[in-house]
Amino acid sequence: MEEFVSHSKRNGQSVGLVPTMGALHDGHLSLVERAVGENDITVVSLFVNPTQFNNPTDLATYPRDEESDLRLLSGAGATVAFAPGVEDIYPGGVENRARKEFDLGTVAEVMEGKFRPGHFQGVAEVVSRLLRLVRPDRAYFGEKDFQQIAVIRRMTETEGIDVDIIACPIRRADDGLALSSRNALLTPEQRAIAPEIHRALAGSVDYARSHSVRATHDTVVEQIEGVPGLRVEYFEIVDGRTLLPVEEWEESPWIVGCITVYCGDIRLIDNIAYKK
Repeated sequence: MEEFVSHSKRNGQSVGLVPTMGALHDGHLSLVERAVGENDITVVSLFVNPTQFNNPTDLATYPRDEESDLRLLSGAGATVAFAPGVEDIYPGGVENRARKEFDLGTVAEVMEGKFRPGHFQGVAEVVSRLLRLVRPDRAYFGEKDFQQIAVIRRMTETEGIDVDIIACPIRRADDGLALSSRNALLTPEQRAIAPEIHRALAGSVDYARSHSVRATHDTVVEQIEGVPGLRVEYFEIVDGRTLLPVEEWEESPWIVGCITVYCGDIRLIDNIAYKK
């Protein structure tokens, strides 16, 4: 990988990186297609990173289908699929790796950071390694993982990694469900109710124009939890830059609602912009 990138850069070619954990879907492919359109070389990594899972069961059940991934990447025009093993990313193994504590600030402490301790340290660890290995001009991430993008931007700033972080719009199924590798784990019954998450979020945008932040929050939670089989872990209406909660719509020009919902045992995330 390092030799390939060095050769490409010597030839004056720009490099785009799309970091993924595999189990690719149309959302991933939209990132790949954008990277292909904006760079001479597009590298797509396929690596299920063990250090960002604080739940061993979640790691064990995470969907994997490398054969399908490679076929999809070929069709999308990716130049390179980089599918390292754990020992390649963490020489000596995960337990024996040299651990580093990243300065991620408050953007890593709220929402996902609160409910998944250590998650964003693991994300920063693997993404920093990939960025230093591939040395891309641009790296592409989907806005479904809204908080993750803020964390990665913070990490690149504090670590002095020179890369443009490109946030790409959420891709959705026809019924509104945000595309996610975890969707493959849903039963048919769960898949039928999961779109209620986005339906509640989308409907709340109009509601918010004439109601308070608190009322909007409560309405979304009540609507989703009124569906048997759905349980809201958290719903936060936050400043889009700091990710800190807002109490009034006038507090910020950029306000986003971020939600995590359990559909049965499957954890799904989504978000909606109220102001931008």
